[in-house]
Amino acid sequence: MPRKKTQAGATSAPVVTAVEMGARQREISVSEFFTKNRHLLGFDNPRKALLTCVKEAVDNSLDACEEAGILPDVTVKLEIVTAGQTPVAPSQATRFRITVTDNGPGIVRQQIPRVFAKLLYGSKFHRMRMSRGQQGIGISAAGMYGQLTTGKPVKVISRTGPRAAAHYFEVQIDTKKNEPLVHENKQIEWHQPQGTEVTLEVEGRYQKGRASVDEWLEQTSIANPHVRLIYQTPEGETKEYPRSYHELPPSPREIKPHPYGIEFGALLKMLQDTKSQTVAGFLAGDFCRVSPALAEEMCKAAKLSPNTKPRDVKPQAAEVLYKTIQATKIMAPPTNCISPIGEKAILSGLYKQIKGEFYTAVSRPPAVYRGYPFIIEAGLAFGKGPEEAAKPQQASVPLAEGEDQGHESELARVIRYANRVPLLYQQSACSTFKAVLSTTWRNYGVTQSRGALPAGPMVIFVHMASVWVPFTSESKEAIADYDEIQKEITLALREAGRRLGIFLRRRERAASEFRRRNIFDLYIEEVVAACNRLKGGKLPTEKLKEQLHKIASSRTGGVKTDEALGKTGAGPEGLPHSIIVTAEGIEGETEIAQQSPAADAASPPPMLADSTPTSKSPRRGRRVVKPTLASAKGKVAAKAKGAGGQQEMFAAEPTQARKAAPRKTSPRKTSSGTARPTRKRT
Repeated sequence: MPRKKTQAGATSAPVVTAVEMGARQREISVSEFFTKNRHLLGFDNPRKALLTCVKEAVDNSLDACEEAGILPDVTVKLEIVTAGQTPVAPSQATRFRITVTDNGPGIVRQQIPRVFAKLLYGSKFHRMRMSRGQQGIGISAAGMYGQLTTGKPVKVISRTGPRAAAHYFEVQIDTKKNEPLVHENKQIEWHQPQGTEVTLEVEGRYQKGRASVDEWLEQTSIANPHVRLIYQTPEGETKEYPRSYHELPPSPREIKPHPYGIEFGALLKMLQDTKSQTVAGFLAGDFCRVSPALAEEMCKAAKLSPNTKPRDVKPQAAEVLYKTIQATKIMAPPTNCISPIGEKAILSGLYKQIKGEFYTAVSRPPAVYRGYPFIIEAGLAFGKGPEEAAKPQQASVPLAEGEDQGHESELARVIRYANRVPLLYQQSACSTFKAVLSTTWRNYGVTQSRGALPAGPMVIFVHMASVWVPFTSESKEAIADYDEIQKEITLALREAGRRLGIFLRRRERAASEFRRRNIFDLYIEEVVAACNRLKGGKLPTEKLKEQLHKIASSRTGGVKTDEALGKTGAGPEGLPHSIIVTAEGIEGETEIAQQSPAADAASPPPMLADSTPTSKSPRRGRRVVKPTLASAKGKVAAKAKGAGGQQEMFAAEPTQARKAAPRKTSPRKTSSGTARPTRKRT
């Protein structure tokens, strides 16, 4: 290799020619890239890597079961792998064996090696329908991580039916070629009639708490109440998350791309690859929401013949056609490609896993970003539950100056989901978390500092369902901050917050009225005794005492006060798509969380939103569900109806009162000197 001499006689670095530089260049496979950049897939530390491996295996199992129409039964088993005979504590272990078993449709023998040992191989990337997996990276990347850290292959058992043979594979990835290497392939006896079992041996770290395997599985059961999940921890403990909703979510259907969701380069590629013979046929056949008549109109507007062959369209004409498509008013894409959780299922999951006093769920109408349809769902669980509220509180300890009570500084917990999958990392970078921070929770009676989460015992649930979730990275940990997505999340949170505000105001007013009633009750005995003395001891004291108690009750809200505080067996008045829990227990939507398979086919509970008549609410014109109460409760309410104006204390909101308040007028002089009435708000 020639070296160039400098003026001082010293030789510089060797000169490299273009030919030599060209000879050094070579192609790399996607497996080699992610081997060096495994942090992009969520394997950047041992604790997170363990969670990612469990997540990818469980996601594949749930997708397969739901697509085959099977109620999922999934078992997750974590075992400690030790080099010697000395047992190791789970928190000190560095190597784990992960086994995930499902009752799904199984995988055909020919596809098993490529599914588990080839990156970017799958059936979900090109389909415009909702699914947990998207790129075909997850489970094969988990196997690649195990191969890198322990050198062990992925072990797979799969069976497609009771009469089919069970196939056992041991596979690894050839990272230079991104192709599977099969170490073992045989038929075995397996106890399960159908399903798949995946075993990975990886380096990891097990630790309970936030962002752990335990929390991820718990949150998975909240968003997937139709799943029966069994978890065997490294300590040997078995946790079962029973199925509380015995219906599969509606199966999403595949749709074609929407014209608004494609770029110009994608349009050029589609023009070359289409099987249509004309441009009009291409527009009507390869896109959704484009009819033949609309396709011809767009061709005419772009000054392009509808009968032109797609491959003959020049780039200049294609650019004009692309601009015409974007300027044409086209119906939003269909939403049958999305399978939202549903308000009932969200209530069921929250009620099953989180203790509280108030639960509510909101589903927004479908919306669109970049041509992709999506649905935002939100839920709230507030309070600590009647059991914890009934516990005697500890005596308050004197605080230092500036110090606050612990329960007041407790911040709300945000649980985020994308296509039913919990998101535990990169919370501050997620559009969901930003929407929660930007919501003014003070308007709904919840304490909140500026730029912080609301304070109090509250869990905020947000789910985004879409055919293509815009994640910020390949590890699928945070949702990108699109304006359309942020807006929908904010609107859903505001609706949930309004319902929470109604509940808190109702309960606060009821507690105030109940305190007034107690004050009245303190003096009733004295009043009765005094009246009896005035009558010379001939007054029927018990009858007078009963009448005074009725008057005190009617003047302090009557039955509604008792219902709001759970003092009656009938329970409090319901809110739409909400559950209110008291120490006495309630009727209605709580039965969702306790349904058995037989109960699903029976008639719905009295307060279910879909089964009761609706009426227009005076506030915002919103449809409010009228709860159907028990017959005994109806009789009590009917008797108390005429007890006074206090019976309506819970019916009107403060905003309604302001709208209904009369306006006073006062004279005001005009420039001409005459007086005219002016409106003054009271």
